[in-house]
Amino acid sequence: MQDGIIRVGLIGAGANTKLRHIPGLREQEGVEIIAVANRSRESGAAVASEYEIPIVYDNWLELMESDEIDAVCVGTWPYMHRTLVMAALENDKHVLTEARMAMDAQEAHDMLDAARQFPHLVTQIVPAPQTLQVDQTVQEIIASGELGQLLALRLRVCDYHGRADRSDTFMNTEGHLHWRQNRDYSGYNIMGMGIWYEQLMRYVGPATKVMAMTRVFTNNRKDDNGIMRGVSVPDHVNVLCEFASGVQADLSSSTVTGMSTGSELWIFGSEGTLKLEGPPFDKVFVGKPADTEFSVREIEESKRGKWQVEQDFINSIRNGAPVTHTPFDVGVQYMEFTEAVTRSAQSGQAIYLPL
Repeated sequence: MQDGIIRVGLIGAGANTKLRHIPGLREQEGVEIIAVANRSRESGAAVASEYEIPIVYDNWLELMESDEIDAVCVGTWPYMHRTLVMAALENDKHVLTEARMAMDAQEAHDMLDAARQFPHLVTQIVPAPQTLQVDQTVQEIIASGELGQLLALRLRVCDYHGRADRSDTFMNTEGHLHWRQNRDYSGYNIMGMGIWYEQLMRYVGPATKVMAMTRVFTNNRKDDNGIMRGVSVPDHVNVLCEFASGVQADLSSSTVTGMSTGSELWIFGSEGTLKLEGPPFDKVFVGKPADTEFSVREIEESKRGKWQVEQDFINSIRNGAPVTHTPFDVGVQYMEFTEAVTRSAQSGQAIYLPL
C-alpha cells in the first residue's frame, strides 16, 4: 500500500462484480479500483469506460504482476479460481474470489494450502448471502437450547440460477447453455448446493455422511454459438445426509419443478421447530409443542446481518480482522460436500466426509 491507499485490480468483471463488488469497493475509504482484465480487451475496455477504471490489461497475468496493485477481486467462473488465487498469492496480493470456491475438493485444498503459506495476505470467498439477515438470530436460538435436541432438518430449494423469469419454474428446454450447466466451467458444483450447504453449516456444523440421487432432465442445450451441447450437470437433486451434530437432513434442489416457487428450511428440535422461507429470508418462524401455528421471532436491528463483503475484505487487509464470510477452510468443506453429492450419485454408495 502506498499513502495508505489500497489499490484493487478486477479479473473477470462480470455481472456480480459490476452489481456488488465495484460499488462495494468504491464505498470504502482509501480504496481505488485501478485496473481490469477480462477475457477480451474489448470487454475489459467496456467495463473500464463504464466505471472510469484507468488501466485495461490484455490478460490477467499482466494485471497480477503489476507492482501497483495490492489486492485482486476474482469474478471469473470457477474453472479459473485456483489458477488466479495461486497467482495472486505468489505475487503478494490479497485476494477476494467469487463463490463457488473451485472446481472440486482437490483444487479447494490446494488453495487453502497455498493461503496458509502466505498468512500476511487476506484470502476471502464471497459468502452465501441468502440468510445473512437472520443468521445471528437463528444461531442464538439454537445455542440457547430453545429448540431442545436438534433432530432433523429439511431443505427445499427452487433454484433460479440462469433463469430470466423467476416465475417460470417449469422445465425449460429452449434455454441456452449457462456456465453453471457446463461442467468444464463449474466442475462438481450443482446449482446452489454449495451455497446452501455453507448456510446450513452456520447452524448445525458440517456433514459426515452423504447419499444422493441426481438427474439431468434437460440434457441438451445450445451454446453461445448455437451448437447443441450435452449437459451432465444435474438440474434435479435429492440428498440425504447426516451431520456431526447428529442431525439427519433431507435436501432437495431443482430447476424443473413447475409451480414450485421460493425455498424453505425447517430445523426440527425435540422442543421446537424453526422455519425460514424466502426469498427474501428476512423472518424467523418458531413453533413449540403447545402451538397451533408458527410465531414470528423478532429480529433486533443490531443483529440483522447484511451484505458487507467488500467492507469486510478491506477491513481484514487494513486492520487484520479475521475473515468470517467466508474463509478458505469453510470453502473446502462446501466443495467436499458438493463433490460427495456427485460421487454418491454416480456410485450409488454413501460418501463419508471429510473426503
